[in-house]
Amino acid sequence: MTPTGPVTLDTPVHHDSPLPSAADLIVIGGGVAGVTTAYYAAKSGARVVLCEKGRIAGEQSSRNWGWIRQQGRDPDELPLVIEAVANWHALQAETNEDLGLRQTGTLYFASDEATLQRYRNWAQIAAGHGLDSRVVGSTEMSSMLPDARADWIGALWTPSDCRAEPWVAVPALARLAARTGVTIRENCAVRALDLEGRQVTGVVTEAGRIRAPRVVLAGGAWSAKLLKRHGVALPQLSVRATVGRTQVLPEVFAGQGVDDRFAFRRRTDGAYSLAPSFDHDFFLGPAAFRHARDYWPVFRRDILSTNLRPASPRSYPDAWTLPRTWSEDAPGPFEAMRVLDPPPNLRFVRRMARQFAAAFPHLGEVRVTKAWAGMIDGLPDMIPVIDHVPDLPGLICLTGLSGHGFGIGPGVGRVTADLALGRDPGHDLSPFRFARFSDGTRRAAFHL
Repeated sequence: MTPTGPVTLDTPVHHDSPLPSAADLIVIGGGVAGVTTAYYAAKSGARVVLCEKGRIAGEQSSRNWGWIRQQGRDPDELPLVIEAVANWHALQAETNEDLGLRQTGTLYFASDEATLQRYRNWAQIAAGHGLDSRVVGSTEMSSMLPDARADWIGALWTPSDCRAEPWVAVPALARLAARTGVTIRENCAVRALDLEGRQVTGVVTEAGRIRAPRVVLAGGAWSAKLLKRHGVALPQLSVRATVGRTQVLPEVFAGQGVDDRFAFRRRTDGAYSLAPSFDHDFFLGPAAFRHARDYWPVFRRDILSTNLRPASPRSYPDAWTLPRTWSEDAPGPFEAMRVLDPPPNLRFVRRMARQFAAAFPHLGEVRVTKAWAGMIDGLPDMIPVIDHVPDLPGLICLTGLSGHGFGIGPGVGRVTADLALGRDPGHDLSPFRFARFSDGTRRAAFHL
């Protein structure tokens, strides 16, 4: 039966390959970024091992909105996500599976002229990259969504944007990677990096050591925890984001749309995925206080949409009870939380169902039949790190995708594979350098 929601700890293990003693490259983390990094490296002829502490796509890679979006991106990310869209189409053919990939476009709705002007400004940036984004007025938008009864006066529209089903697509990409030669092991936490001095020589997993000259850390919300164990600081924090699935409904739009209240996406099963546009839960923990100054500009901007929680639950990445150091010879924090599966915010669930029904009243009552949440890892400037870690030669960090990871995954995966193998990544990666948080060159977060 085709799954309709995220991968959980109850999902059977599908990858249990014996671990080799050595490889050319080890990838830590089985989300979309880690899986595609492993795939592209193996496709280039490298011997690749991927270790996932729980399940492939068990965390945010199967809990996101399912958008493959170029629209509204930070200008520095645009080349990567434009490549990612092309890669998604190629991967659809290479997997020979239905990933739910559909080119249906994205709409950002506007209720006032000032918002439309911001969208026009961004569309000019997009045009410089050859992207098909443009602003549509109320008449054209009404023809696209004839049943809408909202206060939208226009929208930003990118026809080439796509959607896919995350819980179907990422496991399918892992199967493709395995067929390409990647050794994948689920339920296999990497407890520590294996070091000689500060040089990375492999990893220590719960199933034993693997030697390799290069390691890619694509651990999502857990990346900073592993770095911290080895004395490297990264100002990474996570927020809880809630998503819900409606009952099967008539189609109001084939793609995805968002305004300042709610977001929606048509699904291949005839339902809609709904989410709050901006609202999220933020759990306070030691890293939150440690990096408070780094995040103050973002928090000040998003203060009304941030629901503060007094403490991270036990075993979450920023829990007060989680150890800062642990032995590589005994189970540690990654084994204590195989799959980070936070409960959804039911208040958000009820509200977004009401808002969607109000925007499309001909649908009648909108019921959310299934809801879930995930922890979105981010960085203060809301773009990822894609770089060698200066203090740990041999380690490449790919993290902080800030809620954009599903769509951009095959782009950053291809780039990171080439970076790890010593090849030209084909893009300017200087905006994504690791040292920007310590050398005084950090940029402000882009805000559309």
